[in-house]
Amino acid sequence: MAEISVAMAASHAPGLTGWFDKAPEADQRTVLAAYAEIHAALVESRTDVLLVIANDHIANGLVSDYADFTFGMAERHTGPDEWFKPWLRVPDYELPGRPDVAEVLYESVKDRAPRVRAVRENLRYDDNLSVPVTMADIVSTGVAVVPVLQNCTVPPVPGERVCYALGETLGEAIRTRLPAGLRVGLLGSGGLSHEPGGPRYMEIDEKFDRWWMDLLVEGDHEKVLADATFERMEEAGSGGTAELLSWMVVMGAIGPRPCEALGYAAVDQWRCGFGAVRWDLS
Repeated sequence: MAEISVAMAASHAPGLTGWFDKAPEADQRTVLAAYAEIHAALVESRTDVLLVIANDHIANGLVSDYADFTFGMAERHTGPDEWFKPWLRVPDYELPGRPDVAEVLYESVKDRAPRVRAVRENLRYDDNLSVPVTMADIVSTGVAVVPVLQNCTVPPVPGERVCYALGETLGEAIRTRLPAGLRVGLLGSGGLSHEPGGPRYMEIDEKFDRWWMDLLVEGDHEKVLADATFERMEEAGSGGTAELLSWMVVMGAIGPRPCEALGYAAVDQWRCGFGAVRWDLS
């Protein structure tokens, strides 16, 4: 029986790497400290494989034939994709994959959620994987990665309850179908409030962000599902805030429990609210 070793989530805005220095120093310290805790948690938890659940920015499929969940099956995951390098400004990276783990998890959920795919070649990664890999220095940990990219933008988007249910299936598969002794970490990558390219592109809904973080700290998942709907996320920033659905997948996998907020920052120049949490698995 494998074990979920750690469960975390954090924002991945390109501003965190591409124009990090535009923020006040206090906000920069908040982000650096939060991602340093994520790095330390990966090491201290002795995680073998990290599932990174993040949204796909329509980089790995056509809108007319778009998967809701895509499992990255490659032996090695490399990035960032060439097209995104000029504005992400992160170094190239290469991470070991775990196709065997990805295969088991894909087979476990492919019939339990809409439009689930597996891709065996390297996917195109932008800030969804590149920012957490860079900011948390995941390469140096030696942890293998299984990316799970999800649809948060192309209608019909799988909503909060679909994502939570997929997380429940993933959690069950980790605990019952993976090799005994394997330690599997979970990282939700995305959010908080932002509206990329929209009329509120330079605005952050700080009230929503703090409300969301407080909800998660309380640990009442049914309340989160009832109140933090896809529609409510869209109100806080269309086309971007719903990246928080990746956090819902993590929550489903671990079940109702409180978490610790690792930090919050609202920097308009980053075009996205920043937040990070770690759930209590004790």
